[in-house]
Amino acid sequence: MSKKGLIHVYYGDGKGKTTAALGLALRAAGCGQNVVIVQFLKNWKCGEHEPLSKLTNITLLQGKVPDSKFVHEMTEEEKHQTKTIQNDCLKKAVELTENNKCNLLVLDEALDAQELGVLDTRILEELIYSKPDLLELIITGRRITGRLFEHADYVTEMVKHKHPYDKGVGARRGIEY
Repeated sequence: MSKKGLIHVYYGDGKGKTTAALGLALRAAGCGQNVVIVQFLKNWKCGEHEPLSKLTNITLLQGKVPDSKFVHEMTEEEKHQTKTIQNDCLKKAVELTENNKCNLLVLDEALDAQELGVLDTRILEELIYSKPDLLELIITGRRITGRLFEHADYVTEMVKHKHPYDKGVGARRGIEY
């Protein structure tokens, strides 16, 4: 990458934030860039994991212990353990960017993890507001702060008008995960 990297934010209550981020990650990887994807708040094997694992220039990090609970169901100790794991994933991603082993970094659900108190705001904000010049950074989540909104180069809001969940249809493998 020879041009300055930009910041993309996909946020809102609509479907498609992770899908958009992973689409851009796939495009970058296909063009020979090194991609790091950190999935916060996810600990299950999503449909994208197997094909992504076959691409040697994509590194996938997950920020939760397998089979752990949703944050709102966790004890304080479980929240603390989750925060430690998620902070470690973020630190590893930052290390890869600093060592020029990452051209595009996806922080999937980082905004939600931060809001729920299971991701260190200081580490996240330090990366966002002093990212390496060439790093392309993608952040997803439900809500965006005014400061990040102003700082980001791309801001896309996904708005839910209708969703099968509203009719009791659960998440479907290959579509929602």
